[in-house]
Amino acid sequence: MKAGLTREEWAAEVARQNTEKADYMMRASRLVVEAFGAQYFLHLMNHNGTDQVEPLEIGAVAHRQLGTYLGIPAKYYNRMMAEAPALLVHNLNYWLSEDNAERMIRTLDGTARAFLSNRYRRIDNYEIASAVLPIIGEAEQARFESCHLTSTHMYIKVVDPTLQAEIAPGNVVQAGVAIVNSEVGVSSLSVRPLLYWPEDGTGIIVNSTGMRRTHVGRTIVTAGELLADNTLSSRDRSFLLIVQDNVRSAMDETQFQGLVTAIREARDAHIREANVSGVVKQTAREFGITEDESGAVLLQLSASNDMARYGLANAVARQSQEVESYDRASDLEAISYDVMTMDAAQWNRINQAV
Repeated sequence: MKAGLTREEWAAEVARQNTEKADYMMRASRLVVEAFGAQYFLHLMNHNGTDQVEPLEIGAVAHRQLGTYLGIPAKYYNRMMAEAPALLVHNLNYWLSEDNAERMIRTLDGTARAFLSNRYRRIDNYEIASAVLPIIGEAEQARFESCHLTSTHMYIKVVDPTLQAEIAPGNVVQAGVAIVNSEVGVSSLSVRPLLYWPEDGTGIIVNSTGMRRTHVGRTIVTAGELLADNTLSSRDRSFLLIVQDNVRSAMDETQFQGLVTAIREARDAHIREANVSGVVKQTAREFGITEDESGAVLLQLSASNDMARYGLANAVARQSQEVESYDRASDLEAISYDVMTMDAAQWNRINQAV
């Protein structure tokens, strides 16, 4: 798996962000965008026309969410942002001024990092970490194999080396869990089993089981614009108990043995020797692997000389360690599992591709 922060660095940054973040509930009509050189700033305006806080630089995610909310196609939005700042500012400010809906503005370190609805459910990284760390601690030998914070996600990837099996003689896989959360509305919270190969440090995230929950809750009715620090409701606490149960289940021996059985079958799904390149290209098309990644996967597969679906999936997992983005590496870890466990009909179609 791709290396991230050390456990200590990760924990310190989760705690820091929890202290520094702030959320505002504002009517869209009281938001004003300003361009200054290549940067864009968001003003949160009081009723008297003054700034409630210092102007906030608009982050990449908030830009995308603004464009989506106001119905501006992403390609056009990005072109205006790069080539016609005044036009983009005019468009944004016009449509915002016409809109009285309440929006949640999530901020961190002077940046508007998310532009969300007033039904966004704030169960954040600190709350998730506080809930799952004691459960992980129940497995005495469990280790943090990789953890990270990006601009969009928190990742916790843990392996329990006491729960392992052989896929083939000398080819050992261990059980684990991958916990992923987004505070900015990019994805749901997920708790999924993780499979880890200690021999080469590759891991895949299991998509077929586990939990996913969107951050949708009750509509927030604001008494003021600055939202107080989030206090978990009884409903939220019940939700976190479900999260804890899913962390335990992800490293359950019965479930692990079922996953091992499924991936063993991939060893017997052989790639036609004359069609290795075609199989990789078609796999890339069907599973969202880019052209550059596809070429690198082919090299990984050729180097391993494991010409089966199992080898193909592991080639994707090994390539995940080489990409620059931790978010993309995690995507490829999940894609690797999907490739390994695709059904026979899809595999036969891919194996016949030219």
